[in-house]
Amino acid sequence: MSDLFPALHADADRPALRFGDRSLTYGELAGAAGSLAVRIGGASRVALWATPTLETAVGAVAALLAGVPVVPLNPKTGERESGHIVADSAPAAVLAGPADELPGALGGLERVDVPVHVPVAGARGPLPRDMEPLSPALIVYTSGTTGPPKGAVLPRRAIATTLDALADAWQWTGDDVLVHGLPLFHVHGLILGVLGPLRRGGQVRHLGRFSVEGVTRELADGGTMLFGVPTMYHRLAEALPGDRGLTKALAGARLLVSGSAALPVHDHERIAAATGRPVVERYGMTETLMNTSVRADAEPLPGSVGVPLRGVELRLVEEDGSPVTAYDGETIGEIQVRGDHLFTEYLNRPDATAQAFDGDWFRTGDMAVRAADSSIRIVGRKATDLIKSGGYKIGAGEIENALLEHEGVREAAVTGEPDADLGERVVAWVVPADPGSPPSAEALASHVAAQLAPHKRPRTVRFLDALPRNDMGKIMKRALRPPGRAGA
Repeated sequence: MSDLFPALHADADRPALRFGDRSLTYGELAGAAGSLAVRIGGASRVALWATPTLETAVGAVAALLAGVPVVPLNPKTGERESGHIVADSAPAAVLAGPADELPGALGGLERVDVPVHVPVAGARGPLPRDMEPLSPALIVYTSGTTGPPKGAVLPRRAIATTLDALADAWQWTGDDVLVHGLPLFHVHGLILGVLGPLRRGGQVRHLGRFSVEGVTRELADGGTMLFGVPTMYHRLAEALPGDRGLTKALAGARLLVSGSAALPVHDHERIAAATGRPVVERYGMTETLMNTSVRADAEPLPGSVGVPLRGVELRLVEEDGSPVTAYDGETIGEIQVRGDHLFTEYLNRPDATAQAFDGDWFRTGDMAVRAADSSIRIVGRKATDLIKSGGYKIGAGEIENALLEHEGVREAAVTGEPDADLGERVVAWVVPADPGSPPSAEALASHVAAQLAPHKRPRTVRFLDALPRNDMGKIMKRALRPPGRAGA
């Protein structure tokens, strides 16, 4: 029995994975992954060309069965960044689908084609047993917003701890059928979205690529859970008014989960009003996996990421490192966490690893407030979303939510810029609902001041056709620069 996949051999005929019209039962998955695990066993580590396919799921399971650390690679990453990741992680081989075309940066690696259909009877072989909980399972590279991407080494213990804590919070069982269309090179899509159901003995239905039609089809056909990012839920919210099938499908789901960035309160409210089904938010990072979540058996908390998961210790700290003791929903502090769900190190970067910790507490860099019921509301990243203006600490997230409640705003992001008088001024970047007739800057500032407080109103408003986003749908605020500073 695998320490990570206790259900792998429990019921050979039980559906495990479905990607489009291709699928595997647990017996077929055990055969394919077991065969590959024997082949790659003993490797120092392997890279995984993480396309949204059965091959990626089989490759990940095989590496984990073999006890070989796996490095997921984003197929959309450019040659320079791919070259850095390969040079830094030094994999012995790259796992890929037989039809995949690999870039030049991977040309020096041995290629191992991932088998999908392997006779179960011929799949057995000697596999490691009783693997060490702290042995590396995955090395997932961060987005590299402040320099070259760093490889977060995630031990087997962290994966098991997070998935079991989520099972507790979400009442997640082997009867659940998870629907999602997330990329498989990152924590959300691969660990939560593929390894999570397989650990429970449930089923994964991957859309290949997110679409409203795909979500409707799979939820209507027995799907019980949906994982997505805010961009996906925004598109669902936009489609709901004229789509009875989507409304019924979402209403019939047991759990709708959003993560990777904050879901605007406006979209929360639209989905809940149309379907009677709230969206649950959770909060995690590459280095920590999951820290908090709204529980499935709790009251909906739009704008909140819920309470610390089982086994997670969480505190807020001031800039000087002293703990924030207030549970008032107002006092902002940086989130620090500790527990068995944490990564062990940044690969080859002892300096960065040491800097990331305050003793045994991991510094997340995320700023939040804590309510009386211990629920957490994130106000943004310390580096980009905490605005110090006129002596106040202001979180960009609450201003963004207020702007999104204005009928003239389709999308919004808020940043701070230097101001001689205030220290920093609040700047709103807005995609108008009607590009031909955008709301005035004065109207938007007055709207925010009325919803929140006068000192939180935008002092500058800039209109855009679209906000810059990464592959996970997160807004790239570092790409939002004042006119004339595009290369700064």
